Amino acid sequence: MPDADTPSNTAATPAAPWLADFRLTRPPAGFVEDPYPFYRHLREHSPVHPIGPDAWLLTRHEDVSIVYRHPAASSDKRREFAPKLGAGSPIYEHHTTSLVFSDPPLHTRVRRLLMGALNQRAIARMEPGLVRLVDDLLDALDGRQAHGEPVDLIEDFAAQIPIEVIGNLLDVPAADRGPLREWSLAILSALEPAPAAPVLARANAAVTEFVDYLRGLVAHRRRHPGDPQADVLTRLIAGDGSTDGQFSEPELLHNCIFLLNAGHETTTNLIGNGLHALMAHRAELERLVAEPALITTAIEELLRFESPLQLNNRVATAPIELTDRTLPAGSFITLGVGAANRDPAAFDDPDRLDVGRKPNPHVAFGHGAHACAGMNVARLEGRIAIGRLLARFPSLAPDRPAERDPRVRFRGFRRLPVRLLG
Repeated sequence: MPDADTPSNTAATPAAPWLADFRLTRPPAGFVEDPYPFYRHLREHSPVHPIGPDAWLLTRHEDVSIVYRHPAASSDKRREFAPKLGAGSPIYEHHTTSLVFSDPPLHTRVRRLLMGALNQRAIARMEPGLVRLVDDLLDALDGRQAHGEPVDLIEDFAAQIPIEVIGNLLDVPAADRGPLREWSLAILSALEPAPAAPVLARANAAVTEFVDYLRGLVAHRRRHPGDPQADVLTRLIAGDGSTDGQFSEPELLHNCIFLLNAGHETTTNLIGNGLHALMAHRAELERLVAEPALITTAIEELLRFESPLQLNNRVATAPIELTDRTLPAGSFITLGVGAANRDPAAFDDPDRLDVGRKPNPHVAFGHGAHACAGMNVARLEGRIAIGRLLARFPSLAPDRPAERDPRVRFRGFRRLPVRLLG
């Protein structure tokens, strides 16, 4: 088995000049707008690409899947985040306490409690309210356009849905939801490969403000519990009755933040990216309008084609054998989710959008024990939001140019101006 630093020179095309110096902390021009040609080149020439000391970027579907399933692939980020975020800082405390960046036994306990609160019955109960929410938002969009006002599918639609859904699950008073999106964006922006000092300052302030708000909300809910079948916060406070089935106060607060943040980022980008991709691939939009029963496979394809989360991370606690090499223990591994989801070894014609694609083994939500806890909520939100919008405005079209969010870990838009056409 070759060592991890053995170069891959099997591609037929010559390596591009940018390849030797490629780093996610300073991506080449054009990467943010369209990373997929860069991912393709990496897969062909350097599928296990060095991006720092003991650090590697994986771009093959098989390698990413191996690491997602591997017992030695740790999600504990304390070693990585201490120098990056500042050990002991509010943002460090948050990202090392929440579900997504922890290992067993903490991960097992936290996931059991969260998944108990987000079971299939709870998700099914969301659907009627979600339909009403989406229809109300579409009414408001239609009204804006009728009055000559611009319509932005991010600010006025996609970003509103997860905030309301998770806000309802936690029973956050409607009047208190205003800051949630900005807090979420600030906190998650600290996860970029090289967050600047102002980004970290905003993230620390957001965690502090968010925690302070949640302390008051939790204290009120302890005094006045809600229905544990409908109020997720009441259920999380109560625990599941097992010997370790109750959150500590910091775990409770930070995992409430995690629920709001993860739901916001995944769903907003799924809806925004998905609608943008459909408008750019008109035949597939028209196919979905003509065959609305395809919405389930369409959501999976939109998750694959423009993955909301483009990069994920693990640390090797023991050697991990990939398809043609072994990464040593201690390696920092960046999983190229967006690259894996365009790998021709796993997907026929991967750069083609196909709303009826089957099979579709995408890795947008990860695999195994660390598969996204809220993936079924995000899928439901995506199906209802995109399905109902296209049913009402089947000739949806771009208006002014879209503005892409410049982050590389999360892929989405800041603004997506459209014209609503029936």
